[in-house]
Amino acid sequence: MPALPPPRPPAVDPQGVAWSAVPIVTLGMGSPFSFVYAANRHRSAKFAAAGVGYGAGYVAVFTTALPVPLAIVLFMTLWVTSSVHALVVRRELYPRRTPRDRMNQHAIEVAQYRRSLREAARRLLAEDPALAAELLIGRPDLPRGYDDGGLIDVNHVPAPTLRLLPGIEDELAEKIVRIRTEQGTFVSVEELGVDADLSPDLVSRIAEYTIFIR
Repeated sequence: MPALPPPRPPAVDPQGVAWSAVPIVTLGMGSPFSFVYAANRHRSAKFAAAGVGYGAGYVAVFTTALPVPLAIVLFMTLWVTSSVHALVVRRELYPRRTPRDRMNQHAIEVAQYRRSLREAARRLLAEDPALAAELLIGRPDLPRGYDDGGLIDVNHVPAPTLRLLPGIEDELAEKIVRIRTEQGTFVSVEELGVDADLSPDLVSRIAEYTIFIR
């Protein structure tokens, strides 16, 4: 199955944009909450101090008997200052990811998705073996429409398909087929490891992808 192409990366980080927009769209009154959130997220004393400072400023505007012109000036100052502050530190809180970072993240997401397919296929095999057989779970050597995430039925696939398993070379694949023919099917990856004299590391590597249908 061909690798999925990386998605087109967004021009900006939407979460960072949303965070920095809070002081602007709330006339600055949301800045105490947004900076306290940033402080908690990054364990940052300076962001906590900023949040407390902006909060104290707005409390002073609305609860003290300041002259109206002075209150308006203080309000506008807090609004502009907190908005600019948020825009300036946004890159620190939400650094722009490089194309390689995005590709790596996409690769992780694809691998996690493939793992979820294998887990779903294993559950289906345990709950409904007849349906699993009809879907040809573990048989990438045969034409089929069901994607099981790369599972391989060691008891039935030919040697070339066994080579799809990590660390299984031509000679070892042929050896597994020979043992299977002479001794019968395997019960588990542990039994395969013992009978084929596989290293513990190799057994651990192929366990993620192997199934053993009798």
